[in-house]
Amino acid sequence: MARGLFPRAWMTKSYHFQVRLSHVRVKYLFLTWLTVFVGSWVIYVQYSSYTELCRGRECQNNICDKYRKGVIDGSACSSLCEKGSLYFGRCLSSKPNNQVYTGSWGDVDGVIKCQLDDVLHYELGEELEPRKEAALFEKPTRGTSVEKFKEMVSSHLKAKVGEQANLAGLVSLILTVADGNKDGRVSLPEAKSAWALLQLNEVLLAVVLQDREHTPKLLGFCGDLYVVERVPYTPLYGLSLPWPLELWVPAGFRRSLDQWFTPSWPRKAKISIGLLELVEDVFHGPFGSFLMCDMRPGSFGYTERHDLRLVDGRLVVPEEAFRRAMRLQRCQEDHDCVYGVDCRTTCDHTEGRCTAQVSQPNLARACGALKDYLLRGAPAHLRDELEKQLYACMALRGSAEHMEMEHSLILNNLKTLLWKQISHTKDS
Repeated sequence: MARGLFPRAWMTKSYHFQVRLSHVRVKYLFLTWLTVFVGSWVIYVQYSSYTELCRGRECQNNICDKYRKGVIDGSACSSLCEKGSLYFGRCLSSKPNNQVYTGSWGDVDGVIKCQLDDVLHYELGEELEPRKEAALFEKPTRGTSVEKFKEMVSSHLKAKVGEQANLAGLVSLILTVADGNKDGRVSLPEAKSAWALLQLNEVLLAVVLQDREHTPKLLGFCGDLYVVERVPYTPLYGLSLPWPLELWVPAGFRRSLDQWFTPSWPRKAKISIGLLELVEDVFHGPFGSFLMCDMRPGSFGYTERHDLRLVDGRLVVPEEAFRRAMRLQRCQEDHDCVYGVDCRTTCDHTEGRCTAQVSQPNLARACGALKDYLLRGAPAHLRDELEKQLYACMALRGSAEHMEMEHSLILNNLKTLLWKQISHTKDS
């Protein structure tokens, strides 16, 4: 009887083994199918995002079409549209209306920035709502004299930077830049290009700070396409992760992870001094004050010598224009009164509009951005004093009395503290 049971038991075990094997196969096939499906979806989304964001060819065609028709002109037009010595490289765009590419212009490495006028965008002007540009390059019109164009530029700059700025000097700078071929006169096509560029905060800032070292130099333009120096190391710190990973990395862990990928502390100190100097440059300069409304690390980079550079100046706005725009902004709560990433005012509930005074000055927000960056790896004997000064800096408020004097004192103390630590090293 035992002999009869043995084959039956063996067959039962064999049957169970085959059933288990078939379950494993089904599970394996399902996981394989799921992996292929998810991978295909990621590739499709990435490709769709790329085709939507990266439209450099369209931008170049639009600009060159207007150049060939004689509508616009500028120092980069011939190289872009005729000689082929200025060409687009790798796409860096983060928004469809603001095309950003690495580029080469002869022997010079640059970054090409171009606006697409068929989509809504958020330039700070009379309001903070998205608006569609009127027909681009329609101003100045044919028959406009140079003097009339000067008046147009002066009026526009007065509205942006205020009456206290050196308007005459700024107008002269703009006209010098507008003369793309350096023949001593501004033609109508050059004037149309200059007027389009003047609507962009980043270009205005580049002109205002052209003699300073913390903004990339404006190399050339054609219409509202312009070329600036390329900054070799970006962002200021951290890693650029693929977006699927970004979704799964906790914010706290990401902040810690970013601080692992930074230069040595003396080099971080030199880079930080550069940011403090940039804040100083835009604070009550000869051409007015500017607010830096995006202090995220992606807005900054640095050179091989660890000199700071502003990479993205789109959200560096004239304070006068900011004040006027915020007064027009309707609100119910304080969080309705934000421009860019971190330029905030308060909501006047009685009027239902935002107040004009920014809550924190540039310096306070810069210190907030530098706190973790500077404290990590700081020398032990310096850490307590550095932390104390950074927190005092972050406590600055825009509406405080004697703020300007306190601003200057804290700025100078921080710069002095950092310079003392690195002045004897090769990093200085």
